[in-house]
Amino acid sequence: MSTTDLIAGTAQLEAVPGQNDLKPALKFITCGSVDDGKSTLIGRLLVDSRAVLQDHLAGVQRGGETDLALLTDGLSAEREQGITIDVAYRYFATESRKFIIGDAPGHEQYTRNMVTAASSADAAVVLVDATKLDWKNPSLELLQQTRRHSLLVNLLRVPSIVFAVNKLDAVEDPALAFKNIDAALAAFAKAARIPVKATVPVSALKGYNVVDGKPGWCGYEGLSLLQLLEHLPATAAESTEAFAFPVQWVEKFSSSSDTSQGRRVFWGRVATGGIQPGQSVTILPSGKPAVVAQVLDHTRQPKTILAGHSAGIVLDHEVDVSRGDWLLAVDSFEPSREISATVAWMDDEPLVAGRVYWTLHGHRWVKAKVKRIVHKLDVNTLAEEDASELPPNAIGHIELSLQEPLATLPYARSRILGSLVLVDTASHRTSGAALVL
Repeated sequence: MSTTDLIAGTAQLEAVPGQNDLKPALKFITCGSVDDGKSTLIGRLLVDSRAVLQDHLAGVQRGGETDLALLTDGLSAEREQGITIDVAYRYFATESRKFIIGDAPGHEQYTRNMVTAASSADAAVVLVDATKLDWKNPSLELLQQTRRHSLLVNLLRVPSIVFAVNKLDAVEDPALAFKNIDAALAAFAKAARIPVKATVPVSALKGYNVVDGKPGWCGYEGLSLLQLLEHLPATAAESTEAFAFPVQWVEKFSSSSDTSQGRRVFWGRVATGGIQPGQSVTILPSGKPAVVAQVLDHTRQPKTILAGHSAGIVLDHEVDVSRGDWLLAVDSFEPSREISATVAWMDDEPLVAGRVYWTLHGHRWVKAKVKRIVHKLDVNTLAEEDASELPPNAIGHIELSLQEPLATLPYARSRILGSLVLVDTASHRTSGAALVL
């Protein structure tokens, strides 16, 4: 889905009068292993919250039954194979909140799509299929893809993680199954240091505990999944960090002289901190100093702008600034050519030391050489292992040597300044997501 589609969909939600005025919209994804019921769960959320039109609902009838998964699986290949390939976004609202849902694929080969969706999510619902596990065993083993997706959403600093144990209606003893699976999930989360908001027993097919609660089912007396989502916090803007602004577009000598004073306007979204007239900034990579003369909002009105919002910045004098450059608070960053990062490797070719990739940071492209592979993470044991390469879908720790310095922060402090995208220089494929340590 394009950014334009996402904005348009959000605008439609905001047009609903009298709804959701108190809480910001929650953007969450569903993830987990193949056929755990992610698309069906979203379909159930949409249907039971009355967010699906009757003609749309009639179009997903199969043999007299409603195939809820088809409400999100829109690609022809997805409908033919019965799998999710790309991330499908859907929008709905309850009386207290708006939601943007990302249905992420469970297949290992589409992990890169799941990582893309998780990087901007406020919450993640990790589904676990009870029928695939040895649920009678108190020491049962979780599926590898469940572990991988849980680790990834935690690495990507998704603020709220919820486990939803699905298909409990299809086992002989739902209460025992939920008890053992809940214990296995809790042990895994503790070992991996994953903070979990809740573990909820659900049946996406029958609707148990999805929108409406089913008190006492499986021994669970908590909130339904939707009720839980209504109470989760949205991601706060990174306004407490020092000011950083990636330049996305340069407007040359605007005719709106009353606002731009005849100078170029540098447009983008404030990554961290805030900006107002009179602030001193440094331009990266040139290192030239400047003072902010004017700050404009998206309607070209003068205004102080905080992180997460778009801004047009006019400097006090003409200085060389292009798309990809950064405007930074003075003496607040130490640009470096050496970076240590955790990487989620998504290319079909393994990552090996010595390879050179394009690195995207904000809107800036810089060549990066893989200096060293420090270790690979075993998603089953969570052990850090020595490795000479990282295979597809592996998670590891690497060191990068950059052609030009970048102003980064640890990803634990800033999801924007701490994230890099690695792109193959020949094929231009997205190869990896790197999180600065």
